[in-house]
Amino acid sequence: MFAAPTPRTRELGTDVLVVGAGLGGLAAALTAARFGHRVVLTEATDWPGGLFTAQAVPLADGHRIELDPVSPGYRDLRERIRDFYRRNYPLCPEPFADPLLDPGLSTTGHLSHEPRAALAVVQELLTPHLASGRLTLLLGHRPIAAQADGDRVTSVTLAAADGEPVTVSAPYVVDATDLGELLGLAGVEHVTGAESREETGEPHAPAVADPLDQQPVSWVFALDHRPGEDHTVDRPAGYDRWSEAFSWDTAEPGGGPARSVPLFLHEPDDVPPWAAPPNDRWHQLRALARSRYLPGTFDSDITLVDWEQTAYSRLPLTGADDGVRVRAEQEAREQAMSFLHWMQTRAPRHDGGHGYPELRLRPDVTGTEDGFAKAAHVRESRRIRAEFTLLEHHLTAEARAGAPGAETFTDSVGTLRSRITLHPKAGGGPGLDLECLPFQLPLGALLPERVENLLPAGRNIGATHLSAPALGGHAGQWSIGEAVGALVSYCLEHRLPPRAVRAGERRLASFQDRLSGSLGLALDWPDRLRTGPVTSAGALYATL
Repeated sequence: MFAAPTPRTRELGTDVLVVGAGLGGLAAALTAARFGHRVVLTEATDWPGGLFTAQAVPLADGHRIELDPVSPGYRDLRERIRDFYRRNYPLCPEPFADPLLDPGLSTTGHLSHEPRAALAVVQELLTPHLASGRLTLLLGHRPIAAQADGDRVTSVTLAAADGEPVTVSAPYVVDATDLGELLGLAGVEHVTGAESREETGEPHAPAVADPLDQQPVSWVFALDHRPGEDHTVDRPAGYDRWSEAFSWDTAEPGGGPARSVPLFLHEPDDVPPWAAPPNDRWHQLRALARSRYLPGTFDSDITLVDWEQTAYSRLPLTGADDGVRVRAEQEAREQAMSFLHWMQTRAPRHDGGHGYPELRLRPDVTGTEDGFAKAAHVRESRRIRAEFTLLEHHLTAEARAGAPGAETFTDSVGTLRSRITLHPKAGGGPGLDLECLPFQLPLGALLPERVENLLPAGRNIGATHLSAPALGGHAGQWSIGEAVGALVSYCLEHRLPPRAVRAGERRLASFQDRLSGSLGLALDWPDRLRTGPVTSAGALYATL
């Protein structure tokens, strides 16, 4: 008998290694490549784009994004998605001419779309850099080991889905994974779960820290609606574990009585094309509204299910061993499948009776065999112990009452506006929802307290369980990644460690000039927007 051969490890060298091709990883890789550096970008799935694509959460940013001084690169990404529909879909004349074209006409924001549309745009953005040879894209690769020499990470080894492992060496490594996987593999000091009030001073922090108190994870799936047909999925083996928690009720953040939000308020076809979508489940995350397209193009809307009924929290994804993580992902998928079975068989209908067997999974929308996303929608990561930690009371209107705005930072590398949302869990508590004032992204939150050349590009920056949700949305991940990509480029060109950029006043000013000049990033908020949000969608249109 012969022993199975040990897989041979391929070796690559580059200027910048970016692990994780979600929105933060994409922005970091594209920015570094734009400044002429060689980049290796890796992704565990076969779809780069993260939330927009593999996780099937393309409903982005809310209504205020259209007026905010967001990154020109991120705004370009959004506009390219709109143009993709104008170029490739038979839109009706009115939505075709709308500068705020919303292909899905959801109640969540001004841009809802199919994951595949974003995938096409992401591939378009990557293509010039792939053709130039500056960018190498490794799909189906997940990190399994990291090598360090003192305070520097020297290389990362990745397992390939269908081939030999690869070890990539680079002077700069960017962790853009959803769970901050390199922080654990490389021994970078980090935090998981909820910090205590004593540690952070945050008003809404718990009295006792809990590393396993983590935001829920969801496995998104795509549906269309086929009246008169039966597409009921098999009853999942663990259905009874989850089904008693299912209802149409929505817990109000911060407490208060739950309110019922049904799947449909009335027959879907009874909504005129010119009417605002009703505030029901179907329209919350609708990715394609058939009324936007010429008659006969589509038989049904397409919606994406990412609601609190699928928010899984029984086991943690970080802070436990790999076996627990695998079980957590399996259970999250089972919970989501159980909710679909409940909707098809037991859910109260808008027209009386129970069950919507006409709901059909759409595997073509998610690029999978079963209609579920390629990857789970993860809401919390390991977080670096950073030179500076962004806290709840730097951001929220409640904590900053009487102040002229959010905390200001002289080392700003971008601007963001979001909410602190701790998502409710199926059968659990009401969660938390806090309004944030428009705020700046401080460079200090991107710098690990010890390690010199590994930088975060997502939810894994220097933040807390409470403040991190304000940073982890679509625009937030892109802004963080863009700043990190520009930082490693600046450091390579000037032969400086990242913390030296922040430590020196002239160097910091020089770097900020690059951000505002070459990339067009706003580093502070205009006075007219500093103290609060736009209050209505109508106000948006009045100023466009």
